[in-house]
Amino acid sequence: MIIENNEIELIDALNDPKLKEKAFKTLLNTYQERLYWHIRKLVISHEDANDVLQNTFIKIYRSFKTFNHYSSLHTWMYRIAYNESMNLLNKRHKKQFISSEEVNKKIINNLVDDVYFEGKEIQIKLQKALLSLPVKQRQIFQMKYFDDLKFREISEILNTTVGALKASYHIAVKKIEEYVVNN
Repeated sequence: MIIENNEIELIDALNDPKLKEKAFKTLLNTYQERLYWHIRKLVISHEDANDVLQNTFIKIYRSFKTFNHYSSLHTWMYRIAYNESMNLLNKRHKKQFISSEEVNKKIINNLVDDVYFEGKEIQIKLQKALLSLPVKQRQIFQMKYFDDLKFREISEILNTTVGALKASYHIAVKKIEEYVVNN
């Protein structure tokens, strides 16, 4: 995979014990906001997103030596953020012993009450439409539409084929359109 020059320099600095701390601060400053919003779309809550973001950067710092260069640094970090988000959601789901429909209702109620969410009615409608999708479809849609990731990158993050992702994305778009029109 072709990696941008800045990313190559950052990777080299992260591998150099003398430069690692400074390079990690650069990494944090460069990717913190993007990863926050990626995580926030998955876990919805601001507080949860901050917790997951912190765990993501701790994991990135501790496991950087396992970065294998088969994907871009950006994609590798998104995969960690995605996995950390899923871990939180799975723990919550198991802990609460409630159906996914009930979880979705709670998420929407929390979103409406969230002081950090400045959404208009149409944005809440979009969030409801997203929550009506199966989890995997919703995640694919969010990564493609909101994070503007390429299907190849999403494929690496979710460990699935590009063809399956494209099909799932287009089905999600149709379901969201139907939901927005009919509700």
